[in-house]
Amino acid sequence: MAKADSQIKPGAASVSRRTTPIAALAALGIVYGDLGTSPLYTMQTVIGDAGGHVDPKLALGVLSLIFWTLIITISVKYCVFVMRADNHGEGGILALMSLIGRNNTERGRILVICGLFGAALIYGDGIITPAISVLSALEGVDIATAALKPYIMPLAVIILLALFASQQFGTARIGKLFGPVMLAWFTVIGVLGVGGILRHPAVLAAASPTYAAGLLATHGFASFLVLGGVFLAVTGGEALYADMGHIGRNPIRSSWFLIVLPALLLNYAGQTALLFGKIKLGDNPFFLLVPGWALYPLVGLSVVATIIASQAIITGSFSLTRQAMQLGWFPGVHIRQTSDTEYGQIYVPFVNWTMMAFTLLLTIVFRSSDRLAGAYGTAVSTTMLLTTALLYTTMRERWNWGRSPALLVSGIFLVVDLAFFAANLLKIASGGWIPLLFGAVVFTIMVTWRRGVDVVRTQLARLTETQEMFLNSLGAGKIPRVAGTAVFLSRSPSPVPPLMARHVNQFGVLPETAIGLTIDFSERPRVAPDERMEIAQVAEGIWHITVRFGFVEVPNLPMVLVDAKRHGCPIDLDGALYFGARDDVVRAETKGGLVAWRRMLFGFMYRNAVHTVDRFNLPPEQFVEVGRQVAV
Repeated sequence: MAKADSQIKPGAASVSRRTTPIAALAALGIVYGDLGTSPLYTMQTVIGDAGGHVDPKLALGVLSLIFWTLIITISVKYCVFVMRADNHGEGGILALMSLIGRNNTERGRILVICGLFGAALIYGDGIITPAISVLSALEGVDIATAALKPYIMPLAVIILLALFASQQFGTARIGKLFGPVMLAWFTVIGVLGVGGILRHPAVLAAASPTYAAGLLATHGFASFLVLGGVFLAVTGGEALYADMGHIGRNPIRSSWFLIVLPALLLNYAGQTALLFGKIKLGDNPFFLLVPGWALYPLVGLSVVATIIASQAIITGSFSLTRQAMQLGWFPGVHIRQTSDTEYGQIYVPFVNWTMMAFTLLLTIVFRSSDRLAGAYGTAVSTTMLLTTALLYTTMRERWNWGRSPALLVSGIFLVVDLAFFAANLLKIASGGWIPLLFGAVVFTIMVTWRRGVDVVRTQLARLTETQEMFLNSLGAGKIPRVAGTAVFLSRSPSPVPPLMARHVNQFGVLPETAIGLTIDFSERPRVAPDERMEIAQVAEGIWHITVRFGFVEVPNLPMVLVDAKRHGCPIDLDGALYFGARDDVVRAETKGGLVAWRRMLFGFMYRNAVHTVDRFNLPPEQFVEVGRQVAV
């Protein structure tokens, strides 16, 4: 058996790459858009949750909660622990789930459900983040004049429409501006915060956790309402982990501790200082920090910053879709690479237009950021809770921690996550059901697709002629050979794929050069060059090639086959015909198949999944699709 390297470079990321000014700047633009723009709406939401009556003592308690939430959840949980759990350089809840691995035990299935539902909820978060971010930025003009208020929602719709429509062109060029813009943003909000602190330096006392504890102890059930608003300060926390493969662990950590965290704390403290004075329900203390002459420029900067935040969640959804698809949890959809140098620069039309439709609908229905805040946070708090559950297993199984230290560390995070999760459950009636329902639909699609594919493979395996029978017939001269080259695509590990045997049964002949090409998607993000491909000669004129791709890689079979020819496989690339299956799902007459509603859903997805010729970049004029009926 020969091994060969593909020309497709895996481009493995290093999570421990050295922090440079350029890397830190890139982290600001790619990772911290959502977290960085949370001051636009967090304190305003807290004021609304408190009924508009915030006295200095309550204000200090709120600031203390925000301070310690940022420290415990982002600085400690994500920066120190979660980001250590990388899957060969990649982060995100699906990568974490793959790192732990799957098994058929009850516990293993629960962990898979945690990972899948957490990933599905990210889509729910993704349809709200652009809407609430852009609306909150534009609402700053309301402070200068109420005459522009009727135009805020229509203008937000126009901006969001342009944002989603521009995704097809890629973000490689404009992405270079993200870092400097976000650096300017954090500088400005930090300076504004200092101005507010100078009015009432007493807000600095909120660094003591006694104020947070006092608020929770004295306000009882009402404190849960406040916690729901406080949680908005950390809604972008998952991005630190999900984008680790793009930037690296160290630049993300350095940017957080040196730039982002100080700017956020200063701005929240400055906003809190304003609460010591008179402030009415509906006021946004973020824009009240701004001098009159700087209001419109800051609104402009806020809009750009929120577009960057929205861009991050959109591209993150694209990457998540590719991971889920190549791990076998999502039907094949068309993915277009928008950059020939950056593997993360992709465009997924179906996801883009679906998110756009729901985001615009939410913007039109809710019309303002304070009303939309009720729908925000439930999905993220649930995902963070599920991440903690997976983190405990990682500590035990991957880091070899003892039960006591793993329970102690993850238990602290679990208490915090459960508190915010419970607080956000109170938002369900006011809109929190929207991302949860959206996530539940995506989760149902994922598990139905996986179950359906497993059933299809089981059914095909029963109908397939055994390899020994096929090779015996071939050796006995019972299978005529004709000139030509045929490549039979399969996900089966068998050297004689089902499609090759079916071809012989239907046409009675086999080309002189017949190649079974098994495509395997690994649970690692990237596959090393020396593990990319295996080539074996099965019989005279019959070859078997196994090619492996990581779940973040874009498969390109023609380039792999060029490499295979260089390593001895006699394939005629110009004259080869590629055969792939196109199955039609029908109802099974025996038990063990899918229930009716699942069969209908799976059949719809199966029929509309992207064609093999598009997914694997094959020449259309050389591709033959073979239809089959499979009972599920």
